[in-house]
Amino acid sequence: MRALVSAPVNPIELELSQPVAEIIVLVLVLLGAILCLSAAVGLLHFRDVPSRLHAATKPQVLGLVFICLAIAVSQRTLGGILLGVVIVAPVVLMQFATAPLSAHMVGRQAYRNGTIFQHGLVADEYAESKQTPPGAG
Repeated sequence: MRALVSAPVNPIELELSQPVAEIIVLVLVLLGAILCLSAAVGLLHFRDVPSRLHAATKPQVLGLVFICLAIAVSQRTLGGILLGVVIVAPVVLMQFATAPLSAHMVGRQAYRNGTIFQHGLVADEYAESKQTPPGAG
C-alpha cells in the first residue's frame, strides 16, 4: 500500500478565490468611498469650525484605511496581502499623524481669530491666553 503524503503547504502562498477577493475589495472600497463622501458632506453641512474639523478628519481617515486595506486584499495571496499592507502602511501612518495635527492647528487659529462660537464651548482652556499679562504694555 502506498501512503498518501501531501506536500507541505507554504502559508505565504495561501490564496483567496477571485470572487471572494473581489467582493471583499468591493465592500472595502464602497465603505471607504461612503466615509470620504460623508466627510465632504459634513464640511458643507456644518457651520462652526469644530464640527467641520470633526467631519473632515474622522471619517476621512477611516475611509482611507478601508481603501488601503482594499488595495492590500486585491493581491489575493497571503504574501501579497502582507506586502500590500507594508506598502500602504506609511500612507496610513502619515494620515494618522497629520490629520489630527492639522485639525488642531486650524481649530486653534480659528479660536484666536474669534471665528468660533464662544458660547457653544463647554470648556474654554485658552481664555487666560487671550488676556494681556500685567506689565506687557
